[in-house]
Amino acid sequence: MQARFSESDLSIADAIPKVELHCHVEGALRPSTAIELATRHGLPLPERMASRDERRGALTDYGSLNDFLDDYWKGQMLLQTPDDWYRLAYESILDGAARGLRYRESFFTPARLLAAGQTLDSIVSGLSRGLADAEADTGAAGVLICDMDRAYGAAAGLQLVQELVALRPRTVIGVGIDSTELGVDLREYAEALRLAKRGGFRIATHAGEDTGPENIRIALSMGVERIDHGLSVLEDPELVREVGDRVIPFTVCPSSNELIAKKTTIQTHPLRRMFDQGVLVSVNTDDPGFTGVDLGMEYALLPENGWTLDGVQQLAEDAVTSSFLEPAAKFGLYQEIEQHFAALGSQAGGRG
Repeated sequence: MQARFSESDLSIADAIPKVELHCHVEGALRPSTAIELATRHGLPLPERMASRDERRGALTDYGSLNDFLDDYWKGQMLLQTPDDWYRLAYESILDGAARGLRYRESFFTPARLLAAGQTLDSIVSGLSRGLADAEADTGAAGVLICDMDRAYGAAAGLQLVQELVALRPRTVIGVGIDSTELGVDLREYAEALRLAKRGGFRIATHAGEDTGPENIRIALSMGVERIDHGLSVLEDPELVREVGDRVIPFTVCPSSNELIAKKTTIQTHPLRRMFDQGVLVSVNTDDPGFTGVDLGMEYALLPENGWTLDGVQQLAEDAVTSSFLEPAAKFGLYQEIEQHFAALGSQAGGRG
């Protein structure tokens, strides 16, 4: 993947008011922060971060999903204290706000850290303080979705949700499922998802990135409200019609699917076809600290996937629609996006 945009392209893309719904907060770790934490805690640095060029447009292309996960897990282990989690959350919003972010629902996946002796309360406390201070400094708001890690199994997932329901942190609005899809039966997580829903949490899950459309069907049958990735939905026309009729949001990560999952390129990515066939989609970064693709760059790449200015506005608005925000908050964001594109169209002398 090559960054084929000018400073003007990036400036226009950065200025778009944005909502992001698929960003792993651990995956937003700055390489410079990772280096500091690795030195402080005497831990190994993620391999590609050790030589990462942080200039904008210097991207990291992983050889495979497993290569990425090895770096990601090492990055997670650098987060040893509540202050580390605070810094991670604070910097993630700070970096997003510089690229037009107004609101983000970030995943965090604590299983590995809980197994190493940290507590859910301390992790959430650090993240929550970081999000609050970042909003005070930038105006960009952030909330959290606590993901169960499929690598640790359904029993650990259920225990995590039980702790979350007992803790009831204000900043955690949802429960999700991530990590490897292969060889995992989503139905094993049904009890945990039922408990999360009874506890008042919204439900999302990663599905259809490494598996076929049946995995998406299973997720929907379990009451999942939003699908993360979901690329294989196009393999099942009946499922495409169903998710369109039910207005099920799909949070899509084009650059991640090219650089990490090795599924497609920006030019051939199914995002445009999903949209054209009636799927509610949004554009997201997934793991910007590791790939180097920030939210502004993600939008700047959209023309290579066949998007015009009108379509980009629709994507920005559809991200708001796909969020778990209350209607009044959504209305304010719709207005801001509409006003921004109206002004942009006037400056450009029309839209194409």
